Order: sequence, then structure tokens, then C-alpha cells
Amino acid sequence: MGRNILASSLQNASFSIVFQIFCRCITFAINAFIVRNVGRDVLGITNVRLLLLESTLLFLSKEAIFRAALSAKHNKQCNWAQLINQLWITVPVCFALSIPCLYIWLNWLSTVEDNFYDQYRFGCFAIAFACVIELTAEPPIFISQVFCFVKLKVVMDTAHIFIRSCVFITIVLLNKNITIYAFGIAQIISASTIIIGNYLFFYLYIPRLLKYRNELKRVDDKYELRKSYGNNYENMDDFPFNSVKDMLPAVLPNSNSPFNSDLQTLIFSFAKQGVLKQVLTEGEKYVMSISPVLTFSEQATYDVVNNMGSLAARFIFRPIEDSSYFYFTQTIARDIDLSNQNSDKVKEAGLVLSYVCKTVTSIGLLGFIFGQSYSGTVLLLYGGKDFVEGGLPEVLLRWHCLAIVLLAINGITEGYMFATNTSKEIDTYNYYMAFFSVAFLMLSYQLTNWIGPVGFILANCCNMAFRISYSLYYIRNQFKAIKQNPLTNFLPGPLFLTILIACGFICKISEAYFRDRSVMYHIIIGILCTGISLLTWSFENRQLLRTGMARYRERKTSLTGETN
Repeated sequence: MGRNILASSLQNASFSIVFQIFCRCITFAINAFIVRNVGRDVLGITNVRLLLLESTLLFLSKEAIFRAALSAKHNKQCNWAQLINQLWITVPVCFALSIPCLYIWLNWLSTVEDNFYDQYRFGCFAIAFACVIELTAEPPIFISQVFCFVKLKVVMDTAHIFIRSCVFITIVLLNKNITIYAFGIAQIISASTIIIGNYLFFYLYIPRLLKYRNELKRVDDKYELRKSYGNNYENMDDFPFNSVKDMLPAVLPNSNSPFNSDLQTLIFSFAKQGVLKQVLTEGEKYVMSISPVLTFSEQATYDVVNNMGSLAARFIFRPIEDSSYFYFTQTIARDIDLSNQNSDKVKEAGLVLSYVCKTVTSIGLLGFIFGQSYSGTVLLLYGGKDFVEGGLPEVLLRWHCLAIVLLAINGITEGYMFATNTSKEIDTYNYYMAFFSVAFLMLSYQLTNWIGPVGFILANCCNMAFRISYSLYYIRNQFKAIKQNPLTNFLPGPLFLTILIACGFICKISEAYFRDRSVMYHIIIGILCTGISLLTWSFENRQLLRTGMARYRERKTSLTGETN
């Protein structure tokens, strides 16, 4: 394809990070408003119970199909008609899953107080309906990612969160007693935004692309034509759609079968893995919901602290993980040994894996070191004195900072493994995932009964340590055949680690002396220490930064040349 997969992946990660910051800022503002004005019980119902239902339905319905479809580029027997049909399966799958899930959420999970039950019931049905209709937009969303419409994704995600937030806040300001009703209504309206926006874009884009192709064949002055149309139609000769109708199921011609058997096999492998991964990702929320180990108020406290503790994961690690996964699926083929693939692409993929691991691990260590001194300050500014009273939120956030380091390494290494696993290897890993899941749930339940909410974090750390070990073992063995080891330089250097530890001690002294006297001085010291740490990392990794800047200039020069 004419698209630059690496450049698009990096651009997608950059835009996603900015979006995640925007999204989290809005979410934090809403959560703070609910904590201070509505109550923690409502926040526990919406952010733990209802969002867990949404996460369960969307993940189990589309994750396996979407990931398998991304890998279908390397399968020449799988055409676009089969991919579109496969993506549309997510809708009936979600509808079928919503029936038992609604029954479980309304009848089996720990009870909701009577004064909230009617709103809670409406919220469950609203979430299920929003998930079902949102999945009708999967085909255009998938197409936009494959053909690198990065800005479309950013605009749609931003509109989604902005409209959802505006609708929710407007209703709550009118009547604070119907907060859960407002949450459900906002979910439905924002899901409709995703559908309308994605289909409308391609409804307007495809005719203009076809017109550009026709005019390109007839004119001699290609420069003026490109100038008038812009760069959005360059390198799109392989775009196979002539109408939005082609994105509906069973519309494209020349399909011997509506589905591809190889793709189906890969989907089933991902599906089995997806169930286990969902348990590992949301395990603590399932334990909270099934067993009354924590009240809704305590669940809300844990959720707020968990969101803060996973800021780096949401802002930085998750976008980088998604973009890296996309890059690796498009660069390295499954079912083919690395020694039999393009050596330049394999070498580049190894370097990208090494550089990305080093970068996210450094970010994780920054969060861990400075989180030990600034957890209490952040929570005090966020929720007020009443929220931090008792010290539990501060203890939770400090432990979360340890989990950040493991999240950083696990996201990239496991993402690479999933992007390059064969169906057989995925099935093998599913057995390990089953063990990890059972161990995680048992540890979560037992540790929480012993030491409270901190037990969830410790269980999660153990789980991630197991998964990281397996991923590193897989990567080392895969690259051994070509005598390359991306893991050699994936950890930060000694100079950065030394300066980071020294800055951590300085910030602990600042916390003991300044936090109760002047929060501003304490924050300024933290900013200075962070700056020193970042400068040290930049100096130690100056060759990596030079390489990145050189690639950026090459890309910019290439785009300028195409325009001219």
C-alpha cells in the first residue's frame, strides 16, 4: 500500500495521547462534580457497575473480530466483502450477549439501594442499547484505521466524549436526583454520534475520491489537481469502496463465501483469549460487583484513585500500545518465521519494539518515583479534605504508582506478542491466561478480605508480572532465529535511574517539610526535579531522539515533495 504505516501509527499515537488527556480532564471534572455535589454512591454505580457492563459487552463483542480483521491484510484469500460481513457480526453478538448480561446485572450482582434501583435498571438497559447501536459503526471505523484516516478517528472520539459530557452535565444541573438517568441518556446520544459521524464522512469522501480519480486520468497538470484536492486523496488507489452501501453486509461482489475460514479460526482464538483478558483487565470490578467486599461509596473511592493511578496508562501507554499493535500487524506476518520475512522490516520492527519499551518504561518509573511524594497532594486538590480523610486514597494511589511500571512494560510486550502470534500460539497462551485469570481472581478476593482495597492492586501487580515474563520469553525466542534481541536495550540507562532516585529523595524531603506549609513550593520542587530527570533521559538517549527527528524531517520533506 502507498500508506506509511509507521508514520501513521506514530501520528495516531500522538493524536490519541492528546485526545486521552482531553477526555480524562473532562471525566475527572465530572467525577469531581459528582463526588462533591451528588455523592459517592452514585459515582460507584455509574463508574463501576454500569461502565463495567459497557466494557464487558463491547470487549467481548468486537475485540476478537477487530483484531483478527486487522491481521487479514496478510491473508490474500480474505477479501473486503468477507471482512465487512465479519465486522457486522459484532451487532447480533452484542445483542445476544446483552440478554444474559442484563439478567446478571439486575438479579445476581450485589444489590442496589431501593432509592437508586429504578434509575439503575434504566441505566443497564440504556448501556446495552447504546452498545448494540454503536457497533453498527464498526465497518467505517475499521476502514478508517486500515487506510490511516487518523484525523477522522480523533474528531469522532472527541465529538463522542464532548457530546456525552455536555448531555450528562446539562441534565444533572437541571436535576441532581436523576444522575443515573442522565448517564444512560448521554450514552445513547453519544453512541448515535459515532454512527452518524463515521458514515457521514465516507458518504462525503467517496464521491470526491472517485471524482479525483476520473480527473486525474484526463488532465496533464497533476500539480494543480493535487493542489485543489489536497493530500487526502493521494495513495488511495487501493481504496475498494465506491459507495457507503459497500460497507453494508454482503454487498461487495466476487465473494465465494460470506466469511473466510482462516479468519474465523483466528477470531475464535482471539475470542477465547479475549474472555480471559477481560477478566484480567476488569477483574477487580467483577469482584466488587459480585461480592460485597466494598460498599458503593468505597468502590467510588477506589475507582477515582484507580483512574488517577492509571493516568499514564490511559494518556500515554494505551494509545502507544494500540498504535504499536497496528504497526506490528502491518509489518510482521503471522505464520511465517522472521528469517523468511523481509529482513529490513523485521529489523525495523525490532528496533521500534526496543525503543518503545525503553520510552514507556522510563515514563512508568517517573510516575512511580514522583507518585510516592505527590499522591496526597493530587488527591487533596482533586477531592478536598473530606475525600482524603483517613489516608486510604493516598495509600491506594501510591500503590497504583507501582502498578504503572508493570503496566508500561506489559502493554507493549504483550501487544507485540498478540500482533505476531499464530493461531496455535494464541491457543497455547490461552491456557496460561486461564491460569493467570484464576490466580488473579483468587488473589483479589483473598487479599481484599485481608488488607482492603490495596489487595486489588497487589493482585494486579502479580498478574502483570506473570504476563510480562511470558511475553519476554516469547520475544526472545522469536528473534533468536535471526540473532537479534530487542530486549537488550529496552530498559532505561544507569544515569537516568541514578538521577531519578536522587530526585525521588529530594521530593520526599519536600513532602515532609513543605506539604503542610506551602503546597505551591512542594509542587515547584516536583516540577524542577521532573525537568532534571527528563533532561537526563534526553541526554542519555540523544541518539534515539536524533533518529526520531531525522525520520520526522524525512517524512515532512516527503510530504512537501509530493505536494510540489
